[in-house]
Amino acid sequence: MRPSEHVLDMFAVPGDLEPLPGGQGHSVRAGDLVLSPGRDEPTQSRLNPHLARLAAELDTRRGRDRRDLRIAMPVPARDGNWVVDGWGATRYEPGTRRLTDLTAVRAVGAVLHAELARVVRSWSPAAQPPTGRWAVAERIAFGDIGLPEGLPADVRHLAERLAEARDDTPLGRAQLVHGDLAGNVLLDPDGAPVVIDVAPYWRPALWAEATCVLDGVTDLDADPAVMTELTKGAPRQAMLRAALFRLLSDRPAHAPVLESALAPVLAGLGA
Repeated sequence: MRPSEHVLDMFAVPGDLEPLPGGQGHSVRAGDLVLSPGRDEPTQSRLNPHLARLAAELDTRRGRDRRDLRIAMPVPARDGNWVVDGWGATRYEPGTRRLTDLTAVRAVGAVLHAELARVVRSWSPAAQPPTGRWAVAERIAFGDIGLPEGLPADVRHLAERLAEARDDTPLGRAQLVHGDLAGNVLLDPDGAPVVIDVAPYWRPALWAEATCVLDGVTDLDADPAVMTELTKGAPRQAMLRAALFRLLSDRPAHAPVLESALAPVLAGLGA
């Protein structure tokens, strides 16, 4: 997948492209920008002004330490739009490497969500959610809509176990969260974490953390023993919803991998 000449022109970048991780494997570097496909225009038009202001504030905050949180700066096209033919842009961060230590990523998430809760008080897409598979899976995970028909047998079996184990334990107040944090935190040359590819959801931060932990175990080779922290009470309920979200949004679905990672959480449930 390559951005068209129209996209490159609107973001005022050259056509000499460098493939990058992220954007479902289709992000590219073009000049001093990272272009990523599959961006929903209404969502990005709502999200990016908040992120741009927060990114600038974090970079210029009085008393800032060089290793404090940063956010990749979103960049609009020449016409002021945040999305062109499904492509969005952020400022390229040279010299970065991916942060894979789950403990550190969770700490970044805690700071990020505290900052987002401070600056974003409402989120209109919560009332009119996008219709992509991730948005649908998130709504199913929280019981807003039921399980779909036609799921593969192993996926349906696990999904039903997870759904039946949910209860009404409070998870905390809803706020703007990054629902795909694991794998989307970089370290800049000064050691500051740089959050990229914010996947916005209006849900409790505990759910976003549970999703991060699950992704860390399945994708970042984190110690599976971390799952024992989320086997009771609200953390367990958050993990059940995180697992449903991943099970129903991943393509292809990896039910055996998820079921193995979730063993401590699923202990005691019927087969």
